[in-house]
Amino acid sequence: MQTTTRRLALSLLILLCVALGATLLTSPASTAASSERAAAATYPAVKPLPRTFLWGIATSGFQSEGHSPASNWTRYVKASKTDDPIENSVDFRHRWRGDIARAKHLGVKVYRLSVEWARVEPRPGHWSKSAWHFYDRVIRRIHRAGMRPMISLDHWVYPAWEAKRGGWKHAAMLTDWLRNARKVVNRYAKYHPMWVTINEPTAYLLQELQNGGLGPTDVLGFLNDLVKAHDTIYDYIHAHQKNAMVTSNVAYIPGVEVALDALMLDRIAKKLDFIGVDYYYPASLPDPLGGVAGLAGQSWKASLSADGIYYSLRHYAHQFPRLPLYVVENGMPTDNGKPRADGYTRSAYLRDTVYWLQRARDDGIDVIGYNYWSLTDNYEWGSYRPRFGLYTVNVLKDPKLRRHPTDAVKAYRSITGHRGVPRHYQPTRKPDFCSLVDFLSSCLDPA
Repeated sequence: MQTTTRRLALSLLILLCVALGATLLTSPASTAASSERAAAATYPAVKPLPRTFLWGIATSGFQSEGHSPASNWTRYVKASKTDDPIENSVDFRHRWRGDIARAKHLGVKVYRLSVEWARVEPRPGHWSKSAWHFYDRVIRRIHRAGMRPMISLDHWVYPAWEAKRGGWKHAAMLTDWLRNARKVVNRYAKYHPMWVTINEPTAYLLQELQNGGLGPTDVLGFLNDLVKAHDTIYDYIHAHQKNAMVTSNVAYIPGVEVALDALMLDRIAKKLDFIGVDYYYPASLPDPLGGVAGLAGQSWKASLSADGIYYSLRHYAHQFPRLPLYVVENGMPTDNGKPRADGYTRSAYLRDTVYWLQRARDDGIDVIGYNYWSLTDNYEWGSYRPRFGLYTVNVLKDPKLRRHPTDAVKAYRSITGHRGVPRHYQPTRKPDFCSLVDFLSSCLDPA
């Protein structure tokens, strides 16, 4: 999850929402009547999701492993571009056995992780045997535990030696990136993983701009390289793994996603096996400024609306009718693990979200999987304050890094065991009035 990188996109969203709100708010009587109808309504029953549905959890290497090798991100931290030092994060590097066991206990079928380029190639042309051995053991354990790996090839982190040469501004970056990616594919294709080539490309762009890895004049070249990287490694994966499933997941930004998709997703559409969607925050007519908290790096104050996931999926079902959809990331932030000001609990939000997944499936939307972000709290790109974990970890104050189950652990285990929420489950929160997750479409054609 990325709590500070959506600032530019969210700014655009807010402007759009305010403009729309100025027009639609001229009919308060209609708004009140609609709210009364929503309050009085009961929610349709839902069917269990199919047995083939892929329940999962999501993590990333830099955010959770600790003992970080030198990378662009250790440089950003050292340059004081972050609120907290990373230290050793939740130390997945040494606690991976327990965390994999926790994921298995949840009953999930997919475990998303990243193989960190900075760890396996700490110096140009020098490949670390111990780093490869670490990932060998982790991925083998995931596989033996009955889960399918979902491997991210690029979760925003590259070696420091690449950063010193200019990172994605350097002419050889794409060649080097592909060399590493091919090694990862060669080594782990035998486990039949799902693949994420590049995590949230538009958010990646914003991170690099914000932290100085790129300048404004580098944007076009960066995006062109990401398209080439995805297309090339997509073909390579399919040459080495039968029936491979490959994506580059989208950081869904309500209201402006059509414009953002033009930067990357639309350009790689012919080389996607499924659409990977990361959905976190909504937009609606009554709360057009709900994303302001994200602009200030306070994601726990941002609005939440579980029904928004329905509209994000419907958006892509219309745009790519032949491709299945997978929620690669979704979760709820809290402020250092404290109760949210809106009273929403992690378990309630999870159940409400799953209800809307079932509604989507019942309405003919081909959603095939869902990953919760994240298994444990971790380093949220500069801060430990936002907590997303099913298991909470107080990194800054607990030297033992103990994993404490939240209320959502029991909830998720029940969900995976029963293929969703019960048939007559009633979400704890009403849908947003005039949701703007898919801009006008979700407002004018509500579920």
